[in-house]
Amino acid sequence: MKAKNIIISLWSLALLWSCTDMMDYNEIVSYDKEDVFQSFNRTGNFVTDIYGRLDYDFGNYGNGAMLASATDEAEFAWSISNIHDFYNGAWSPINYISNTWSNSYSAIRASNFYLKESEGRTFDQFKNNKDYYENMTKFERYQYEVRFLRAYFYFNLVREYGDVPLVTTVLTEAEANSVTRTPANDVINFIVSECDAIVNKLPISYKTLNPAETGRVTRATVLALKARTLLYAASPLLNPGQDMVKWQAAALANKNVLDSCTLYGITLGKYSALWGTDNYKGSEIIFVRQIGDLNTLESNNFPIGVEGGKSGNCPTQTLVDAYQMKSTGLNWDESGSGYNPAKPYDGRDPRFALTVAKNGDTSWPNYNVMPLQTYEGGANGAPISGATPTGYYLKKYCDATVNLQPNSTNTKRHSWITYRLGEFYLNYAEAVFHALGSADATNATFTMSARDAVNKIRQRSDVTMPNLPAGLSNSDFEKKYMNERMVELAFEGHRFWDVRRWKKGELLNKVTLMKLTKNSGTGDIIYTRVVKNRLWDDKMYFSPIPDQEIRRNGNLTQNQGWN
Repeated sequence: MKAKNIIISLWSLALLWSCTDMMDYNEIVSYDKEDVFQSFNRTGNFVTDIYGRLDYDFGNYGNGAMLASATDEAEFAWSISNIHDFYNGAWSPINYISNTWSNSYSAIRASNFYLKESEGRTFDQFKNNKDYYENMTKFERYQYEVRFLRAYFYFNLVREYGDVPLVTTVLTEAEANSVTRTPANDVINFIVSECDAIVNKLPISYKTLNPAETGRVTRATVLALKARTLLYAASPLLNPGQDMVKWQAAALANKNVLDSCTLYGITLGKYSALWGTDNYKGSEIIFVRQIGDLNTLESNNFPIGVEGGKSGNCPTQTLVDAYQMKSTGLNWDESGSGYNPAKPYDGRDPRFALTVAKNGDTSWPNYNVMPLQTYEGGANGAPISGATPTGYYLKKYCDATVNLQPNSTNTKRHSWITYRLGEFYLNYAEAVFHALGSADATNATFTMSARDAVNKIRQRSDVTMPNLPAGLSNSDFEKKYMNERMVELAFEGHRFWDVRRWKKGELLNKVTLMKLTKNSGTGDIIYTRVVKNRLWDDKMYFSPIPDQEIRRNGNLTQNQGWN
């Protein structure tokens, strides 16, 4: 881990926004403390640059691959992408793929610098300015935003690596290169204590502030970080002894998110409102990472054969199988489900059509006038280079109004969902299920059962799936819960981590794809399931620490199995 003393060099990942209600991320090249605190504007720029390091996944791996393609959610169409290294045996401390270590510690260094150097500053030279007190109010709030950001980056580190160095001061390079790993539980306790300390120091909303902004940390955002952290802390990977106290803490923290959202007017809306240019305004949004106007997500995922489409993150049949039948609420292969193998996509959970582009779909994207042909020999299928290997293309998060035709090319605003209400109904369901011992159990504190929480998700206005029935066995509920989580949170960056925290890596041993062929005589489509094996090793529950960090700091130890 590198360190710099007074001068901090940061390279922002973000783009500028043109809308006045959106927070501008700024590029800070080389500021020392006198530069950073020379004016309110420069100070604000430094803070928003730390915001600019928040993670998102609109295709951050080779050739536009998303982390979903390292799971059973998707198969990436292009073999040259490094996303395949997660499961083909090439992942290693030298080929560590993820930049979480360097990105997080860079942001943490900037946060520690800011918290140290901002202390006691009053900007007396601006006291006669009309907006002095307004700017000082914002300045006083920045310290709590930065403390949240630092805690957020520590969550990302502990989620991926387990034990990591916990550093809360500005270090010299020699000090930074001699730190040791802090137990994961201690890092988690730090995150939780920081959330408790700052939550009431931040506004419920920025809408009434001057200037009104979106994209900054609110009270609900802090509660969300705490709740997600405690869910991970209670899960088998970090809680091998299944300490029920941890599950109870996770249940209470996620209940607090749900209660606060009710108080703050954050409510479940339409599933279809979770993406698009205005998704950051959605009724269930707690916090988003604003990206900017772009069309690369679409160009990297619109079907081959559609002008401008390059193909990319293709949903698997494994994911498609998770979408239950709408009339019965049963999986496709359950007796009495209503599944018709001749029409395998009819009558599915409405979230399927919103997430997955399939053979025969029309107007995907909007400028495509031809129905999709994902079968072999079709306009969007094999053997065309880059054609879907799964039989499907991605819809979710892609904006159908993006046009990639040469004379009509446009871009649209994109925002990555970091926290939304739907996740926390699921988090609560998982935690209270373990804390109380069954899907139907309630008590004076937890008046909503795990089953009821899942059903809240299934009853959003444009989904309306049958409720999970009462009386499910624990094993049956757990299977249905995991299935629901896969469906609801598909392509939102959860599956990679969920499988790991559950210690169910065997789920990633293989994926099922769909091969579509056309009967030359009848024109009927023939659907053939194809199983593709992938490599899983239990050492993959935690990522390898980059070899360069181990070489730089002899006090760091490598995660088990990666030496």
